[in-house]
Amino acid sequence: MGRITKNKKASLDKLDKGKAYSIDEAAQLVKEITFTKFDASVDIDVRLGVDPRKANQMVRGVVSLPHGTGKEIRVLALVTPDKEDEAREAGADFVGLDDYIEKIKGGWTDVDVVITMPPVMGKVGQLGRILGPRGLMPNPKSGTVTMEVGKAVSEVKQGKIDFKVDKFGIVHTSIGKVSFPPEKIRENAVEFIKTIIKLKPVAAKGTYVKSIYLSSTMSPGIKVEPKSVSDKTE
Repeated sequence: MGRITKNKKASLDKLDKGKAYSIDEAAQLVKEITFTKFDASVDIDVRLGVDPRKANQMVRGVVSLPHGTGKEIRVLALVTPDKEDEAREAGADFVGLDDYIEKIKGGWTDVDVVITMPPVMGKVGQLGRILGPRGLMPNPKSGTVTMEVGKAVSEVKQGKIDFKVDKFGIVHTSIGKVSFPPEKIRENAVEFIKTIIKLKPVAAKGTYVKSIYLSSTMSPGIKVEPKSVSDKTE
């Protein structure tokens, strides 16, 4: 067994392993148990009572976090020339079409979100094998295939995120930074859970939100009492 570092021990000493904390307590505690020298991300993991292998129990959606993620999101807008200025004014980092399609075919994927328009999806569709595995393929359901390019870019820049349940029934995403005040971490978490609850599939039976864990980069996970979150979403 590896030696537990001083910081890891300090983190574990602050946690009651058998306790499920309220979301208010967890939002404060995640700051206290993080000892990284950089501004670590705050992550949330929600285990759902669904079977993702069944199409009628898939959970996927988008949410605009009230305080953003704290991360600088690099946006590529694959648009026609008449939409280029709109995309740039909204804050897109990279704007173009054919030149970027060729660049991506050559292996370039140094972006976080790709936004495009329905008329050019025929061209963008060629990139599916490259963008798909990286979670970058534009999708109308996530609002990244739209004629309202400027609005889509602005929303992503301000903290709109796309999420999807994995094959184990878990939804994982980042909801902020450790430098955020506890109330901002809490409010982002509540907004995220509220969105997941709204997306509950009709076919899902039994307990829907089975467990919630809050953690930061390299910190232990903090078990959160689901009721402490759901009470705030009503």
